[in-house]
Amino acid sequence: MRDNLVYKILKSHVIEGELKTGEPVGLKIDKTLTQDSTGTMAYLQLEAMGIDRVKTKKSVAFIDHNMLQQGFENADDHKFIQTVASKYGVYFSKPGNGICHQIFLERFSTPGDTLIGSDSHTPTAGGVGMLAMGAGGLDVALAMGGGAYNINTPKVVKIELTGRLNKMVAAKDVILEVLRVLTVKGGVGKVFEYGGEGVETLSVPERATITNMGAELGATTSIFPSDERTLEFFKAQGREEDWIEFKPDADAVYDEVVTINLDELTPLTAKPHSPDNVAKVSEVGKSKVDQVFIGSCTNSSYEDLMKVAKILKGNKVNPDVSLVIGPGSRQVMEMMARNGALADIISAGARILENSCGPCIGMGQAPGTNGISLRTVNRNFYGRSGTLSGQIYIVSPETAAVSAINGVLTDPTVMDVNLTIDMPKKFLIDDSMILAPAPTNAEVEVVRGPNIKPFPISEPLREEVDGRVLIKVEDNITTDHIMPSNSKLLPFRSNIPYLADFCFNTVDTEFPARAKEHNGGFIVAGNNYGQGSSREHAALAPLYLGVRGVVAKSFARIHKANLINNGIIPMVFENESDYEKIDLLDAFEIDNVKSGLKSGFVTVKNLTKGTNFKAFVELTDKEIDVIEIGGRLNYVKSNN
Repeated sequence: MRDNLVYKILKSHVIEGELKTGEPVGLKIDKTLTQDSTGTMAYLQLEAMGIDRVKTKKSVAFIDHNMLQQGFENADDHKFIQTVASKYGVYFSKPGNGICHQIFLERFSTPGDTLIGSDSHTPTAGGVGMLAMGAGGLDVALAMGGGAYNINTPKVVKIELTGRLNKMVAAKDVILEVLRVLTVKGGVGKVFEYGGEGVETLSVPERATITNMGAELGATTSIFPSDERTLEFFKAQGREEDWIEFKPDADAVYDEVVTINLDELTPLTAKPHSPDNVAKVSEVGKSKVDQVFIGSCTNSSYEDLMKVAKILKGNKVNPDVSLVIGPGSRQVMEMMARNGALADIISAGARILENSCGPCIGMGQAPGTNGISLRTVNRNFYGRSGTLSGQIYIVSPETAAVSAINGVLTDPTVMDVNLTIDMPKKFLIDDSMILAPAPTNAEVEVVRGPNIKPFPISEPLREEVDGRVLIKVEDNITTDHIMPSNSKLLPFRSNIPYLADFCFNTVDTEFPARAKEHNGGFIVAGNNYGQGSSREHAALAPLYLGVRGVVAKSFARIHKANLINNGIIPMVFENESDYEKIDLLDAFEIDNVKSGLKSGFVTVKNLTKGTNFKAFVELTDKEIDVIEIGGRLNYVKSNN
């Protein structure tokens, strides 16, 4: 058959369209996940659809982001999610149980199935052979309701792994090398499928680290085969019945092949402020370190933290360094507490955080002014840590631990420690903090706190769209730039009117006031606009402020989908040089918009400059219908 892993899953899940590269298809979704940062909005949207129960094999709601309960808002959101999940047939992972991607990998992942989650790092589950994709909350809600998930048929790139990792070189260094070679735009429209002799040398947690950070490539997702190493993991989790062998055909075809020789890798770091700003640790220099964070959904597994414990045992954290560690799950935390490894970490001078996302998303442990923070996270975008002047370096757990001891960024290969980890034959299994839903929705009353506000809905498209250029931004603007995420704002993820006043806060604090003054308008952007987190708040807040369209050099996949879902027109410059000719508050006008959408391009009049430029509008027929009717929810209601 010559099928790769990706096409094997796609062929068994396509329910709309035809599998031709670049062409739209609708996929049947087997499982979904949400987390509390995006979940409240997703479940409000699920309610608005008017279904009785979710239609997936299994859907799970996790609480892992908004854990700093400084007021009633987070607790209210958690209670809303718990009750609405129970009502509609969704499993609920309580606060403290762990990070959604780590828990899903441990307890819910299944090779060969499809998964979408309202979090961009959902591809973590690709480490066991799932086609796992990040999506906007509305797309997840629609999938829970039985609807198809729409993507463009991706190219499939094989990452051929040869050799074996050397001592103190980690899976984190593998994905950093891929990012160095391909950049944060290198995965757009692609799925990365890992193969080659090097695959069998990597454990499931190591594979999951690689697929997790594949999101930083802009990829649709990443995937590994399900093999004997995968079976070991499932047996240890007491889920052998969920395992299947899942491998590509021997003569599988790929669109591209990239070879990474594991033998040649050395410890790497992504310097501020982009995951692809990669260099060898040995070449960066021994910069003084102020803070180290080991954790996040990328590197908080039992295997990761046991290696950290071995490095720290008998040593002390440098007096000038604050070392904080966040286990990924209660399972990891409890197993390490029982075997003594947690005591070794504490004895070294580390601080233990809750089993949550924490510092990765700016929820506590923000570095000091100009502070250098080494983190095992997946993103080091400007301001994401909670400190605008913070200098965030992405590193492996090994590099982080050795550097915490030395007080400077250190190549961990200088330290001679046996990091062989004897993985347990059986992990500690206790699912008591995962609550099953009520048998019927009639038994549950959904609890809503006063912070939960209705989400904005776009109006049907007019024949003429006009407005001012409200902001002009450069390349690689992330959803963290558009809708900042930190301990002050995360409690208000269910309150778009409040959040909107902080839209683009790290770029231009005047944007919200300007948008209100001019009754909305347009955003002008460079390449890869909207990269990073899947948060649809980066579309909902601009929608609330009256944004009608975004003209960019190019868009990140999930953010473009979120704009369309909310009735905002995504336009791409025909000639990138036209970007340079636009200034803040230029007046735009687009006539005959509906016919322009159908033809694939619009003419934008710059009334201030007295010039015109063309922009492509790359939309499917369904997406055109969605924008014309004022967003995906309006479209769903009109077709029910």
